[in-house]
Amino acid sequence: MKISKEDALMWFEFFAMLPEDEELMTKQQEIIYATFAQIEESIDHRNNALMSEIKDLKTLGNRTYFVGNERKFAMGCRSCLMGTGLSAIRKTNKCNIECKFCYNYGELEDQPPIGEGMWEIGGTKFYEKDIDLLLSIHKKPTGVCYVYLEPFMEIEKYYPVIKKFSEAGVHQHLYTNGTLATEETLKALAEAGLDEIRFNLGATNCADKVIKNIGLAKKYIKNVGIETPMTPEFFEGFFEKKEAILDTNLDFINCAELHLNENNIHNYEGENMYISRHGYISPTWSRELTLKFMKIAEEENWDLAVHDCSNHTKFARNLNLSSKEGKWFGASSYGCEFSRIPYEVFLPILKDDNFKFLCEEELPEGYKVGELFF
Repeated sequence: MKISKEDALMWFEFFAMLPEDEELMTKQQEIIYATFAQIEESIDHRNNALMSEIKDLKTLGNRTYFVGNERKFAMGCRSCLMGTGLSAIRKTNKCNIECKFCYNYGELEDQPPIGEGMWEIGGTKFYEKDIDLLLSIHKKPTGVCYVYLEPFMEIEKYYPVIKKFSEAGVHQHLYTNGTLATEETLKALAEAGLDEIRFNLGATNCADKVIKNIGLAKKYIKNVGIETPMTPEFFEGFFEKKEAILDTNLDFINCAELHLNENNIHNYEGENMYISRHGYISPTWSRELTLKFMKIAEEENWDLAVHDCSNHTKFARNLNLSSKEGKWFGASSYGCEFSRIPYEVFLPILKDDNFKFLCEEELPEGYKVGELFF
């Protein structure tokens, strides 16, 4: 069903007004999915055109795209996409800043603690002394990452755990907004055995202090990069300070396609949105900016890897993980992060005169508004 943009708008205005517990008829669901397909097809068409302008676009087993120095492609991403997945280790439930793209926006003060002296690995609580037991029983992962929320709030607690995984030969990377890092703590992380550190440079709009800390990290830690949701603010801020950032000699830049949840979606009200494979909901400009960013990186021959960490990449990541876990063919945890699809967020793109569907047809008999009510 190649629904027209006009009919899609008419229907979505109706869906947006429905009570949350309203049951949808089968034909109405078909209309919703037809609209999502039309939007996604147009977005894919535009992005494919942008990708065609990148002369040396590389893939990692067809699971993701990148440009630049393949040797500098983040090992943590290889583990995520080709290895046994990305095992998250959680400890710190606090953050010192609040970003509008944060998945915990508005509820940072309410994040549950992991527990005194405890770590969350694979959804299970461990004491530090339990890690030897874990490594002796489970097959060790190709990589682990330290997340949730800002590790440098209590970074001294991380050193002994990092040392244990380092001695076991597990690749480890850590995420940070970079504001609390110091030369002493970065050096201590390296001495403990941290392999890779990723700075969310967009969290501070490319603050000079964080750029300096990226350079300091490179003195001690082998793999240093940036991982930031691609937003217009980050795109603009990066190029204002491009020379200083590249002078840090960082290894990679992961441009994450911004996807939204119930906490942060209201910060992007009025933006054109699409839904990828009925899963992640994202502003249409996020991956578009990433591809433009990659083209510039290639044209200027930056000596690093720039990774298109898109919704496609995250879909591949979840398929890889389920395969490594021995789940059934086609199994994946990828899906929509909303308990109810927020139909209203698709109204701006359906009202945008500059956004066109590639092909439109009249609705089949029995699918028009009046026909479905009688």
